[in-house]
Amino acid sequence: MGEGGVTALTRQAEDYLKAIYALELGGTPAGTNDIATRLGVAAPSVSGMLRRMSRAGLVSVERYKGARLTAAGRRAALALVRRHRVLETYLVRRLGFRGEAVHAEAERLEHAASDALIDRMAAALGDPAHDPHGAPIPKARRGNR
Repeated sequence: MGEGGVTALTRQAEDYLKAIYALELGGTPAGTNDIATRLGVAAPSVSGMLRRMSRAGLVSVERYKGARLTAAGRRAALALVRRHRVLETYLVRRLGFRGEAVHAEAERLEHAASDALIDRMAAALGDPAHDPHGAPIPKARRGNR
């Protein structure tokens, strides 16, 4: 089990959670083809991963409509979005990263950083509300600090 009682996820599953979260922001379920395009994978691969994520209780899949995050999936996705955005903010403000380099570096680091590290980084930055691109940084879950 990972932090907060959530089973540790693979990097691939984390990428799927973030993709589904982003696609759902439009108000509709994330379609298999949309997920495949966003992640650069084949649609059959998406179907297989969605089945595994459904069994893990992270997504609910409705045939011919797409996938939606469950409450547990949404919590996990928001934690990943928080990690990524705090990392980007830290990399820009403290380490001078710029442009696409900051996104690529945060993308690599988000899979390894613990919630405790992210919370400390956010605190060191004064708990910013937005990342360098203006996107809101989700609040830390209770009990992280």
